[in-house]
Amino acid sequence: MKRVVVTGLGVVSPIGSSAAEFWEGLCSGRCGIGPITYFDASGTRFKLAAHLKNFDPLSFMDRSSAHRTDPFVQYALCAAKEAMEDSGLENAVEPERLGVYFGSGIGGFNTLCQEHIALLEKGPKRVSPLFITKMIYNMAAGSIAIRYGAKGPCQAISTACATGTTCIGEGYRAVKHGYADAVICGGSEAAITPLGLAGFGSCAAISPSEDINAASLPFDKRREGFVMGEGAGVLVLEELSHAKARGARIYAEVCGYGSTCDAFHVTAPDPEATASAAAISAAAENLRELMPESIYVNAHGTGTALNDVTETMAIKKAFGEEARRLNISSTKSMTGHMLGAAGAAEAAASILAIKNGIVPPTINLLEPDPECDLDYTPLTARKTRLEAALSISLGFGGHNAVIAFRKLEEQP
Repeated sequence: MKRVVVTGLGVVSPIGSSAAEFWEGLCSGRCGIGPITYFDASGTRFKLAAHLKNFDPLSFMDRSSAHRTDPFVQYALCAAKEAMEDSGLENAVEPERLGVYFGSGIGGFNTLCQEHIALLEKGPKRVSPLFITKMIYNMAAGSIAIRYGAKGPCQAISTACATGTTCIGEGYRAVKHGYADAVICGGSEAAITPLGLAGFGSCAAISPSEDINAASLPFDKRREGFVMGEGAGVLVLEELSHAKARGARIYAEVCGYGSTCDAFHVTAPDPEATASAAAISAAAENLRELMPESIYVNAHGTGTALNDVTETMAIKKAFGEEARRLNISSTKSMTGHMLGAAGAAEAAASILAIKNGIVPPTINLLEPDPECDLDYTPLTARKTRLEAALSISLGFGGHNAVIAFRKLEEQP
């Protein structure tokens, strides 16, 4: 089997519009949550979201291209641009050997909502001819492939909130098994709309808090739900010898992936945490010889009542007593829940944690839930030596995806 490394990172998030800004925001405990500004939310219980700040698609695409793309595709292209420039991979790999594994939990939700209003108010002839190509969720993957001439495998995957992690995991498998020399992978989301907020609110997933410091509260007993976020995360994965031959900078090695399904309920996690624990165990298989203190776990940590307890149980089942020695945190306390983009942005956070030896905090964790009794790095970042990281994603429909990274170790 081939070895797979990370050679590029790109992030567009509520706490930073680049990977460097994102990482600085995580380390400083910056909260990206604020009052909803995209629309009038006065008629709803839910007043907060984690928007992108100062995002301008015209900084990297022309006006015509921006008009033809939904924000979720714009976010994807922006993060992909950063990741590809970071990797130096453009024009350094054969087009037929470059793949794209990229998804979205929902896709062009803004476009869907706008065109439905046009249909109801003005009739079918006023629905835009761009409607379908702006809306369907494979267009982020397709647009990235077109931009970089990637003629290898191109997959658009949706596993709800696990989408970004699933795409990275499947991209890892594609390179590991020789289907591509490199892949651009990750996820994006732009679903902060009146309908999106109403939908998640109606299924009791959204926090009703109007206090930005008490809305996204993973593992805290005061938690009442997640806060909607948005953005994109992109990783460039590359076969090790290909990366070394061109002198690429290597962030980390991808060393494991677990993918399972609870097969239990459309929204609720299996309270026994059997399948989620199995995904964690599968991803962590090659980390067993490491000291638990040298491993960072970026938890899914949504701040919903069921998720946080179940995820705690899953980590315990996967690691046994050593779970208490792990460095764990939920960066959703700062970014909100970026939905289909969450896993990709959190994978980037995990890699940067290893590189910099810093565990990002779970901010505002003031009253830990007694059932969430692991070390969730409350309030402030922690400096420590890290050798590896796990990024956990658990999606509606029971989708579980976990990806593992570690410092590159040369083998004889």
